[in-house]
Amino acid sequence: QVQLVESGGGLVQAGGSLRLSCAASGRTFSNYAMGWFRQAPGKEREFLAAINWNGGIIYYADSVKGRFTISRDNAKNTLSLQMNSLKPEDTAVYYCAGGKGAGWYYGPAKLSEYGYWGQGTQVTVSS
Repeated sequence: QVQLVESGGGLVQAGGSLRLSCAASGRTFSNYAMGWFRQAPGKEREFLAAINWNGGIIYYADSVKGRFTISRDNAKNTLSLQMNSLKPEDTAVYYCAGGKGAGWYYGPAKLSEYGYWGQGTQVTVSS
């Protein structure tokens, strides 16, 4: 069984930074694509960033491009999201997502590409 455990969420002021981490266990982490999504109350789950199995292919949503950085450390079975220049509209529950393969079949932003999800970690950005 795959387990994704997230950490790093919290409360920050606008313009501040947070680094989210996702620790994976239960399968060969290095073989699979990963992603970050977020969901604000009453809204759909939103794609943020994705990274293929070896980090050679990365995608970002326009809303976070230039501010967020996704990375992975396969030796440590961890996925990270460095978030800089945070805005109040970034407030949401952030989820780590484990892919079903080394890459994606239809697109990294599609929820159906991911078979495993973390519990979510709250990020709140104050004005």
